[in-house]
Amino acid sequence: METKLFIAGVIMFFLSKLMHYLKKEKKNIFVTSKIYIKVLDWLDTLWSAFLLASVLMYFVIQAFKIPSGSMRTTLIEGDHLFVNKFIYGFRIPLSNGKRILPLKKVQRNDIIIFECPKSALQPDERKKGIKKDFIKRTIGLSGDKIQIINKKVYVNDKPLDEPYVKFEDEYIIPKINIFETQDEYQKSWEQGRFVNLPIRDNFGPIIVPKNSYFVMGDNRDRSSDSRFWGPVSDNLLKGQALVIYWPITRIKIIK
Repeated sequence: METKLFIAGVIMFFLSKLMHYLKKEKKNIFVTSKIYIKVLDWLDTLWSAFLLASVLMYFVIQAFKIPSGSMRTTLIEGDHLFVNKFIYGFRIPLSNGKRILPLKKVQRNDIIIFECPKSALQPDERKKGIKKDFIKRTIGLSGDKIQIINKKVYVNDKPLDEPYVKFEDEYIIPKINIFETQDEYQKSWEQGRFVNLPIRDNFGPIIVPKNSYFVMGDNRDRSSDSRFWGPVSDNLLKGQALVIYWPITRIKIIK
């Protein structure tokens, strides 16, 4: 969205400069008309507004709408929220997601917004080059050992306290064993090859790779997340969920 606003702002800027030139040179009687002057005034206002909005959305804050129920009941479908885009550092344009001057590092339990890995997209979406932003809760950091046993999450062999979790299905999908070695399991997971495997309730163990995160939706039985499509690389990170601003009855700081 911010890229489209920036491009629109640049186009309006050059169009505005052209109209100012024509007005100054008085190439045509139309350039002195009230309509022409009115359009020029609007262009001068819009190009600066569009460029400012694109900068703010890229570096500072962005609006985000919850599209699905994967984060229920922390976040529900239709919630509108603001995303803090500088708390983990300012993104450097055209740098493949590199950031500078972070205020903090990603911590366990942070609700983050990120560009989803390609393995999370449908085949036709990948062919079309579609990009999507996801929102999930950070469960594991680089180097963490993650395992799920009968729906219970263990981090570094210790059960994780998760008061925010919601389960909609009492049935527990049993553990499957289709990999000969742990290395094969780890590599297949990192490559996002678990998308169609029944590993929802029994998963791992795996080790979160360097500069990556293991994320999950709070609505565990209805969430497509790192269990299935692998780790989230740090360069895909966009920001941290800040506050719900709409609907009015849902206004709150996100935790």
